This record gives sequence, C-alpha cells and structure tokens, in this order.
Amino acid sequence: MQISIHVPNFKVPGGDADLGRVLGESAAIAEEAGCAWFTLMDHWFQMEQLGGAPEPMLEGYTSLGYVAARTRRIQLGLLVTGVTYRHPGLLAKIVTTLDVLSGGRAMLGIGAAWYEEEHAGLGVPFPPVAERFERLEETLRICLQMWSDDDGPFEGTHYRLARTVCSPRPLQSPRPPILIGGGGEKKTLRLVARYADACNLFAAGTEAVAHKLDVLAAHCADAGRDPAEIKKTLLSQCDPSAPDDFLREMESYAKLGIDHVAVMPGNDPVGYATELGEKVIPRLSQI
Repeated sequence: MQISIHVPNFKVPGGDADLGRVLGESAAIAEEAGCAWFTLMDHWFQMEQLGGAPEPMLEGYTSLGYVAARTRRIQLGLLVTGVTYRHPGLLAKIVTTLDVLSGGRAMLGIGAAWYEEEHAGLGVPFPPVAERFERLEETLRICLQMWSDDDGPFEGTHYRLARTVCSPRPLQSPRPPILIGGGGEKKTLRLVARYADACNLFAAGTEAVAHKLDVLAAHCADAGRDPAEIKKTLLSQCDPSAPDDFLREMESYAKLGIDHVAVMPGNDPVGYATELGEKVIPRLSQI
C-alpha cells in the first residue's frame, strides 16, 4: 500500500514567517521517506474544526509551485480543489503549469465544494448543490478537452469557451491524473466512474468503505469501465509514534482494494514526515 502526506493545517510553531521552510522541508522529507504524494488542502478560510477563518490558510496551487521547486519525484496535488474556486479553463492551465514546471508530477484533485462561509467571506458565488455538481461535470469535460488534441469551443450549460487552447501541453501522457474526492453515491461516484483515475474516500470503517466501492463498481458497469482502472484511496489518521492499530486497519482496507492512504500531520509536519518514514512506511509497503 502507498502512503501520502496531506497537509490541512498551516499553523506552525515558528509562525507565518516559517511556513515556507516548514512546507518545503516536509515535502522533501516525505519524498525521501517514500511517500507517493504530497497534497495540500485547498481553501481560502481554515475549516471551523481547525480553528476557522482567523487561522492561516495558504492558496493551494501557489504553494504547490513552491513545493515543486523543493522536490524532484513526489506527485503533487490538492485534496481537493472545489469546483467553484477557479474557472475551468484557468484551472486546466494552472494544473498544466504545475505539471510542466514540476517535470510531470501534477494531478488534478477536484470536488463539488462545500464551505459556504469562505465563499460568502470573499464574495465568490456559491451555487446550490445540484448546480455545483453540474459545474463539476462540465469542468471535468473542459479539462479533458483542453488536455486533448481538440482545441475548439466548448458549449455547456454553465461554461462556454471559444478556444480550449492549452500550450504548453502537460508533460504527463496522456494527461495529469484526475482524482475526485467524496463518497456521494448518486453523483460523486458516478462521476468517478465516468471521468476519474482515482477516488478518495474517508476511512469510515471497512463496512462503509466496502459499500462505497460496491457502488462505484456498479457505476463503472453502467459506464462500461473496469473498476480496476480506478485507484482507490483513503483519507485517514495515523500516529506514527504508535502505528500498530493503523497498520492493522490498513491491512483490512487493502483486502477491499484500497491501495493508497493519505494521512494528516498536526502542527509539526517536518517531525511527522520524519517519523512516518522511520516507523510506518517500511511496514506499510509490505501490505
């Protein structure tokens, strides 16, 4: 099983002035330790459960550009960007830019968005949930078109692009991988089956995750797609100082077909990444 570090918290002991050093060192240590991905949260305001808007929150893709310059191999992305945060054409250009400048290491993590307060706070429209899913599907179609040989127009319900030009093209072939976050059974997992290379679920217990994977398999059957083509990933918690329970849990998830877990450090991501490499990754790689 692979593992990645997902950073949701930008409050570090040295304060805001130390964020660059901490982020860069965390990513470099994660890469050296054998993590497959290094991902960041993509919000404008910190979530309420982590302190809310007064707490620090970096812009996601700017931060990934910095991390790209501090690393060489690890895959980079946001887990996940909300569809409302950036216009689809601009989003495709941003991910392409990250892919080119990182040497082909970008992925597009995306979801339907949920944090209404940050939208109201910064004056960004927050459509109803049904419309956000419509926009999510159109965004996926636009990104796929911009990463194809078709640079013609796109005519959707919510977005109209006169020229889907993307130059330079992504370095990855045929394109950067697409991950869709969330476990909604009627819409999210249907979009995973139709458009994505990976899904990301919460580690809500083996029974719940097994059910989500069954739903995904049914959507894949409807779409004429082999579920094995889709990477199944989890977002979980791990205390690297005492990893036995976590490793037993991952063994259970691996039996369901989960092949990647993202874990979240606290306020010391450098120390967390170091300990993860020493005490968790060698054992997890055997699962």
